[in-house]
Amino acid sequence: MLLQDLLYKTSVQTVNGSTAIAINALHIDSRAVQQGACFIAIKGTGVDGHQFIPAAIANGAVAIVCEDMPKDFADAVTYIKVNDSSAAAGRMAHLFYDEPTLKMKLVGVTGTNGKTTVATLLYKLFSASGYSCGLISTVENKIGNRVITATHTTPDAIQLNSLLHTMYQSGCTYVFMECSSHAIQQKRIEGLVFAGALFTNITHDHLDYHKTFDAYIHVKKSWFDSLPAGAFAISNADDKRGAVMLQNTKAKKYFYSLKTLADFKGKILNNSLTGLHMMVNDTEVFFKMIGEFNAYNLLAVFGAASCLGMDKQDALLILSELNGAEGRFDYQVSRKEKVVGIVDYAHTPDALLNVLATLNNLRQGNEKIITVVGCGGNRDKTKRPVMAEVACEHSDKVIFTSDNPRKENPCQIIKEMEAGVHAGLKKRFISITDRREAIKTAVSISQKEDIVLIAGKGHEKYQDIDGVKHPFDDKQVLLEMFELMEK
Repeated sequence: MLLQDLLYKTSVQTVNGSTAIAINALHIDSRAVQQGACFIAIKGTGVDGHQFIPAAIANGAVAIVCEDMPKDFADAVTYIKVNDSSAAAGRMAHLFYDEPTLKMKLVGVTGTNGKTTVATLLYKLFSASGYSCGLISTVENKIGNRVITATHTTPDAIQLNSLLHTMYQSGCTYVFMECSSHAIQQKRIEGLVFAGALFTNITHDHLDYHKTFDAYIHVKKSWFDSLPAGAFAISNADDKRGAVMLQNTKAKKYFYSLKTLADFKGKILNNSLTGLHMMVNDTEVFFKMIGEFNAYNLLAVFGAASCLGMDKQDALLILSELNGAEGRFDYQVSRKEKVVGIVDYAHTPDALLNVLATLNNLRQGNEKIITVVGCGGNRDKTKRPVMAEVACEHSDKVIFTSDNPRKENPCQIIKEMEAGVHAGLKKRFISITDRREAIKTAVSISQKEDIVLIAGKGHEKYQDIDGVKHPFDDKQVLLEMFELMEK
């Protein structure tokens, strides 16, 4: 495409050179640049792309998009100064890949907890209804039945638009995508046209990045503020910020709730380890999924399906047969002792509380809840003592262990967790730094029909230690320990 055709939706300040030049690729990584490409210099949280402009030109870039013009200009290179390189990358990428979201219905899901489950259920629901669908999630990206490994909740703007273009070319008519707060703030979804957006909830998370809770809320809300009038916006009426999220949106507003009147109203009739028995609007349904938090997820999905024109009874019938996403309340039962093992991605205080509250409600008798939990390194430190306190208050026994320590000392992370447990609960926990040993210990101390919760990593197949990702799968380790226990 011609550079001038890629820029017409971008706020351009100044131009040095001709915009009537052909561009054969867009890049934000100078190492990937080849002859004929446009390099977009983005000021990231850790690295400023402007310092790589000379390298991009050396690799063959014929155009540079930047926020700060260099002092010297290279011959035969066009320089474009813009207000916001990140926003420019999104808008230019959408045009370069032939505006794929104008040809498919794109639905985004944001919130602290539930994004993956809601997006995955929507993908499964519409796929089961005969549509070819795309999925962009923390766990995996899918084009129809083809799985593409996910590296971020939301890819960068250029990768994302390339993926969406491939989805359209592959015949997808619907795409369901998680929209993280990082992706919204970093403009990775800039330029995309959404048919609908869902808000699940907002709780304490990512304050290492957003600094304040108000800033975190504002980022989420900004996405809803940007929706077009033809879109729909669905929010959780039971979250105290659910109404605020939709306050200034131009999209058509809908709410779902278990506790108050709403467009999509649910009532839990029975919640057990065999599933959820619910009233959804005026229909009685039995779902395979478990827990109040999944009741909310199911209502959000039902709402989106209704807004997208699916027959409501058909939607409920298919949803009643579906399971959620991998690593989200993913449970196994040991053969002899019937110990229930649950792997869950819960890595925030609220998510952990939701899972433990569900387990406590599902207890039939004297089963103990044994929780294995850690906190990630180089992330929000303020939630560490809170996570520990929640675990100890709502479990019979807790084992603090490593999560993804990254560049931090795992023993220090655990000490910061331990500091959150008040004196009366000190006897409830032990600390075992090695995650495999922690899971092994939890299973070995369990008795018949006890519940072992392994929280924090869910679907992840690695453990990040000192910058190296080592193979590690909570579910696989749990199953290995069940086998050992029953030999």
